[in-house]
Amino acid sequence: MIPPEVMQKIRKIQIFTNRAVNDIFAGEYHSSFKGQGMAFDEVREYQPGDDVRSIDWNVTARMNKPFIKRYVEEREQTVMLLVDLSASGAFGSVGQLKNEIATELCAVIAFSAIKNNDKVGLITFTDRIEKFIPPGKGTQHVLRVIRELLYHEPTHTQTDIQMALDYLANVIKKKATVFVVSDFIDKDISTSLRQVNRRHDLIAVTVRDQWEETLPKVGLIELIDPETGQLCLVDTSAKRVRKDYESMCAKRFENKAFMFRAAKVDTIDITTAKPYIPELVRFFKMRGKRR
Repeated sequence: MIPPEVMQKIRKIQIFTNRAVNDIFAGEYHSSFKGQGMAFDEVREYQPGDDVRSIDWNVTARMNKPFIKRYVEEREQTVMLLVDLSASGAFGSVGQLKNEIATELCAVIAFSAIKNNDKVGLITFTDRIEKFIPPGKGTQHVLRVIRELLYHEPTHTQTDIQMALDYLANVIKKKATVFVVSDFIDKDISTSLRQVNRRHDLIAVTVRDQWEETLPKVGLIELIDPETGQLCLVDTSAKRVRKDYESMCAKRFENKAFMFRAAKVDTIDITTAKPYIPELVRFFKMRGKRR
């Protein structure tokens, strides 16, 4: 049984994401991703300007006038959501927690996918695989995906993105569009990203919070690493402490950006301080223009 409060959350997310998809999103999604190839559509009579290489000679011989074969792009594809459920996602200094934003964002992508008749699958992970839902179609399937993102209690707290990418490569053999949703607070994974991106279309979605980049000036505070449980006392009133923290975070952000570029992975950067829909739209428009 699913608790009523979880059902209420699922319903709220469904209403919000459906509105976002219908109003501004489905067309951008449709134009952003390549299909799996070309499929035969029909035979029609030749018209001036048609490519003579498309002539169907068998039909032409039977009808005593030229006919051509028409092909359309095979649109159906598989979208995989690879979502980090480690403990660092349960943080947010404004508005929503990182994992709440990640769930909504995944819902928008999933509803956009099924609106275009694509399949959607889910892999959630910490430093182990928490849940695997094979790709499927339909609203009920997407609601199950959302339910797992909202309701599943991770058994572990730490992060291993490389392990999750290896698992994806083993269970999803057919080319897929893969959204890796994480704060990417982990070791360098450029080799795994590059390897998976050779087979699949890999997109890294970073969800971050402003306090993971700058410290507020609020005096002595106790910080805890949610993944390891390690505690430390920090004097945020000290300018030097704040500056060192910002430099460390800036370096980490720079290294992460370099890692994505080296692996030729497209990125979407989401922060808890700003609405995420404009960033998604910007990304899909960019992909559409590139096509």
